[in-house]
Amino acid sequence: MRDVMGTAPGPHADAGRAILVHLIDGTYELFRHFYGQRRFNKGQDKPFGAVAGVLHTVLEFLERGETHVGVATDHVIESFRNRLWPGYKTGDGVEPALMAQFQPLEDALGAMGVTVWPMTELEADDALASAARIAAEDARVQKICIWTPDKDLAQCVRADRVVQVDRKSNTIRDAAGVREKFGVEPALIADFLALVGDAADGYPGIAGIGAVGAARLLNRHGPIEAFPPEVLGARREQALLFKQLATLRSDAPLFADVDELRWRGPTDGFATWTQRIDAPRLLERCLACVAS
Repeated sequence: MRDVMGTAPGPHADAGRAILVHLIDGTYELFRHFYGQRRFNKGQDKPFGAVAGVLHTVLEFLERGETHVGVATDHVIESFRNRLWPGYKTGDGVEPALMAQFQPLEDALGAMGVTVWPMTELEADDALASAARIAAEDARVQKICIWTPDKDLAQCVRADRVVQVDRKSNTIRDAAGVREKFGVEPALIADFLALVGDAADGYPGIAGIGAVGAARLLNRHGPIEAFPPEVLGARREQALLFKQLATLRSDAPLFADVDELRWRGPTDGFATWTQRIDAPRLLERCLACVAS
């Protein structure tokens, strides 16, 4: 991950220097830490174990000298997409021990001084897309890194300036990487997902169209709206509905100036949080970052 870490100036650096923005999928990280800890805790979940894990992860960015960090979370699992498609993902099946850590994560991140976007009507993925779009409009921003393995976010990739970082596969995916993985340009990812479906989000795609076939159709005809009528026939409306589900919203007004993402140290309330989640060293490490 050397290409996207450790290149930004420190917390007190000249504001005129090029900015590296890191956008983190907090919901994914919470799930990752919760189930990662399950492998070792013999089912004895700590009330805030996953919260502490995510804070450690975010703090690693700050300790490497990264300055502009934002975390998106699903304050609730459901969104406007549930009104469009009844099978879209819900909070059903999320373990209570995990669900109980959603809001504490948001509160603890805020106390640590990290910008956090808790989403309700929209999803965390929409927040990441919106933040990437806003940050990309600032000429001072050198690179925007979206930290999530979710394939939806591949649609936000722009050349090598807005990239997706997949921690699971240890991959940095620029536009060429998106083409290599999916067979289509980033701008066609929503169309691709509409055709092949997304089991994680709860929509099946179009029967009989797999990844290879979807890429072939999209590269030949362009977006679904441009398909000749005979390609999808009566299935066209369903494909367009699935595309609406797959298309991330990038219009959330999350911030006006990218410097709102600059980390300036923990708040006075962070000490209380580190005690509550049984992770006192987090405060020491945060203060050391501020002093460096």
